[in-house]
Amino acid sequence: MIALDFRIEQGSFTLDMNQRLEARVTVLFGPSGAGKTTVLDAIAGLRTPVRGVIALNGRTVYSSRGGVNLPPHRRHVGYVSQDIALFPHLDVRRNVTYGQRPGQRLSLDSVASILEVGGLLDRGVSMLSGGERQRVALARALMSAPDVLLLDEPLVAVDLELRRRILPYLERVRDELAVPILYVTHDRDEARRFADRIVVFDRGVVVEAGAPGDVLK
Repeated sequence: MIALDFRIEQGSFTLDMNQRLEARVTVLFGPSGAGKTTVLDAIAGLRTPVRGVIALNGRTVYSSRGGVNLPPHRRHVGYVSQDIALFPHLDVRRNVTYGQRPGQRLSLDSVASILEVGGLLDRGVSMLSGGERQRVALARALMSAPDVLLLDEPLVAVDLELRRRILPYLERVRDELAVPILYVTHDRDEARRFADRIVVFDRGVVVEAGAPGDVLK
């Protein structure tokens, strides 16, 4: 369960978030500039709210009142952004295992099997296609044993056919791993197919939240 109750102020832009997210996949939906990525950044520790609380599975990672503000590497968050930033000097295997935490339950074999990247592990990242890079970035995020997986429009830079091929891998992660997912997208079909719950933003405010069939009528 993800408990979010915070405010962020950036110049003239203010974002207020107050949601308890218990679904397997929550899609953050809305126009550009509405605040969706800002929410992910706050959870990951890349932006600091002016007040509030962020708790992941009962573990407080930020509390203005309690004086808690864990750095990103201690929040146990997996983050896949629009810009797939793999390490060019490392092969796929070392990219995937870069953030691995000791004692985590997910093995490289299990993650590689779910995302079908086992045959890529000894390649250099310059040899990967766009879809392969997406899957490697997702594998790296999962190998950090995250308490929550944050996906910021991970398919926005790929064409429609490639998007259709990658979505089943995301669905396997959703269905086979007990990791809550927050997923940002502008695509209604993607949201309808992937989400259990949708939170709609406009100008930093949640304007609607509910099941995909209700929100995307």
